[in-house]
Amino acid sequence: MDLRAIRYFMEVVDAGGFAKASEKVHLTQPALSKAVRLLEESLDLQLIERGKRGVHLRLTPAGEVVYRHGLALLATRDDMLAELEAMRSLRGGRLKFGLAPLGSAELFAPVIARFRSLYPKIDMQLLVRGGIEQTNALRKGEIELATGITALDSEFEGLRIRKDPMVVVLPKQHRLAHRQELRLQELADTAQILFEREYALHQLVFEACERAGFIPANVTRVSHPDFGIALVAAGTGAMILPSYIAERHAVAGVIAVPLKEADLHWELSIFWRRGQPLSFAAEAMIALVRERLSNSPGQGQI
Repeated sequence: MDLRAIRYFMEVVDAGGFAKASEKVHLTQPALSKAVRLLEESLDLQLIERGKRGVHLRLTPAGEVVYRHGLALLATRDDMLAELEAMRSLRGGRLKFGLAPLGSAELFAPVIARFRSLYPKIDMQLLVRGGIEQTNALRKGEIELATGITALDSEFEGLRIRKDPMVVVLPKQHRLAHRQELRLQELADTAQILFEREYALHQLVFEACERAGFIPANVTRVSHPDFGIALVAAGTGAMILPSYIAERHAVAGVIAVPLKEADLHWELSIFWRRGQPLSFAAEAMIALVRERLSNSPGQGQI
């Protein structure tokens, strides 16, 4: 059903005739009459009883129904257009943003604070999830943007936010603690502390150990880097972490030794589904990240 035809019909009713209504809608009287007639034909109902010239037209019972619902339809259309304009101007709308548990708080808090100051009317939902949950949530449309470790490929596109080398966090009394650097193979007999399986870093470290020829031994799984490093300090084992995260959560009693493996590094990205239309709010967040990257003193890091 054509909303424009309903609007013309309602203008005719409000004006009490076709002549006055045609002036208001800037349409010739024959064209306006044809539009209303086509509406009646599409409904297979007569909506207006057309009297003689100069006689006020009358609504049929069906016309009264169409007029009553037409008021609601046009009001809904106006509300829709107003809401879309608010979204376009970022005075309204919603952004569902998935944040990786590792690194997002430190790196994205300033960006999120800036976004909130610029667009206070946006309803922002921040969802902290592991890497596997993040990608699944994007696929299901539960979130629009995500941060974490992922391949930017045919499925996801995005921006690389930070790239860091990996270090081995060890108790200071450990036999390897005072080395200048370590090879991954040297950890084959050392108990390891890994993140839970839903974390992308778990898979990254585990697969690197497999390529080095061993399976991590005596694994203890954690959900937070500070607890993992506390376990290292207590002598539970070693933990492989991005150097940035290790520095942020360093405690007394541990030391971070660089890993020699150039192919094992941490890359944090903000990403989204390739080809998926994004909301104005999501586009604005991406623009802020790009701006921060371009103004960052480090190369490609916020």
